[in-house]
Amino acid sequence: MKIIAVGMNYASHNKEMQHALKLPEPTLFMKSESSLLKNGKPFFIPDFSSDIHYETEIVVKINRLGKNIAERFARRYYSEITVGIDFTARDLQKQLRNSGLPWEISKAFDNSAATGEFIPLEETGGIHHIPFRLEINGITVQEGNTADMLFPVDRIIAYASRFFTLKMGDLIYTGTPQGVGPVQIGDRLQGYIGERKLLDFNIR
Repeated sequence: MKIIAVGMNYASHNKEMQHALKLPEPTLFMKSESSLLKNGKPFFIPDFSSDIHYETEIVVKINRLGKNIAERFARRYYSEITVGIDFTARDLQKQLRNSGLPWEISKAFDNSAATGEFIPLEETGGIHHIPFRLEINGITVQEGNTADMLFPVDRIIAYASRFFTLKMGDLIYTGTPQGVGPVQIGDRLQGYIGERKLLDFNIR
């Protein structure tokens, strides 16, 4: 199982992070299998960062083997989605970027990919207009909608499959809208698609 993540896929987040890029294709990065955090287990703030940020995203689960998938056929390769958190060691990421170095360790560390309960896509009304949000301690801190993606899910799958063979169980984190921010010990994070809570865990 592998985790493919998309960076800079919402214009609002790009503005928030002062990214002025107009990208012709999705920007991909990888997380390791040990990055996965599921079943409501707590997230422990690592000792190598003092600025861990949440990034709330729609997560798509691949349901069949595929390579060089045409965009028009991409919908056949997923049937379940959820809401997840792409945790980022923001201080480490900035340090590495400023040095011109790869920044995987700021994104792909253990437990950096929290994922909620998967639900059938058909229960959401379709991939192109899915509202999602994150609450921390009962307060909404981030909201988004897949309608605002710069690169929709089917385009992401088609592009990613040029480079990586997609396998059953692989996860695609599809990018985050504006509103990212830090987490603290004691926080409770709850993620929703519409009014359906699919993610619920604590920061320790």
